[in-house]
Amino acid sequence: MIKAVVIKTNGEVVYDVPLKELKKEEVSWYWVDFERPTSQEVKQLSRFFHFHPLAIEDCLEYVQRPKMDNYEKYLFLVFHSIHQKTLEPEELDLFINQKFIVTFHKKPIRNLTNLWHKVKKDEVLQTGPLQVMYQLTDLLVDDYFPPVYKHEDLLNDVEANTMDQSISELMEVIFDIRTEISKLRRTIIPMRDLLYRMISSSKVPKGEDQQIYFQDIYDHLLKLVEMIDANRELTADIRDSYLSISSDRMNRIMMTLTIISSIFLPLTFIAGVYGMNFQYMPELAGKHSYFIVLGVMVLISASMLYAFAKMGWFRFHKGTKL
Repeated sequence: MIKAVVIKTNGEVVYDVPLKELKKEEVSWYWVDFERPTSQEVKQLSRFFHFHPLAIEDCLEYVQRPKMDNYEKYLFLVFHSIHQKTLEPEELDLFINQKFIVTFHKKPIRNLTNLWHKVKKDEVLQTGPLQVMYQLTDLLVDDYFPPVYKHEDLLNDVEANTMDQSISELMEVIFDIRTEISKLRRTIIPMRDLLYRMISSSKVPKGEDQQIYFQDIYDHLLKLVEMIDANRELTADIRDSYLSISSDRMNRIMMTLTIISSIFLPLTFIAGVYGMNFQYMPELAGKHSYFIVLGVMVLISASMLYAFAKMGWFRFHKGTKL
């Protein structure tokens, strides 16, 4: 679907204008949006607008990173929005100069649709294509914040273990959060780099006042990157802490088993000796031999327990909270 909105020299805003009327003299500037275009509609990128074949190719194929290419009469930019549920990036391609802005996307983008309907009511948007690009970029970046805040809250819950989960369950949650943070990071960092190029490049048509607005978006992206890096470090710290707790518990179990084995080793030896089927074992004939052997076993066990206590084997640390 191709739709166009025209801002005339007299300030009138007209929606659903045919492409052939976009280049009339009374047109101050226009915005054309390609949303899920058909193959015939895609051809208008070259037939009507005469965009470079490489830029058109980038529109048709998924570009891994946001980018900016400078052509003779226009700029071509690739932005990435974030799907709020899957956190997968969704591409938005944009052509811009002083007379037009052309957006191209294969999936509906909520922020773009909302902005499209605001053009008629918002006098600031009517000032030119650069203002549309600024507000669209600002909305896309604002959509990055909710998932970042959400994962920050999840990490705080995991750190406090508010659900009283086991270590194995917490480790699964930590690895899931870390995977989703990595998805966000792969989208936000390239967008930060793109905004830096935009505010540093003289090819982007912007005045000093507009430079401040783009700098503000860049500052938001810097904050997002700092939050993501801090969350990644926190996941690593929590993971290491829980692994230490798990290792400590395993050490306690092994120490308990070692104590039990150490106590029963001499007792098993004594029982094994007197369990041998030799015909002549003098002490077996004694009236009190059974009680003497039991006493020796108890004495050995008590002596070993005392020795282990003196060595500090029973000094277990209590508590598992971070």
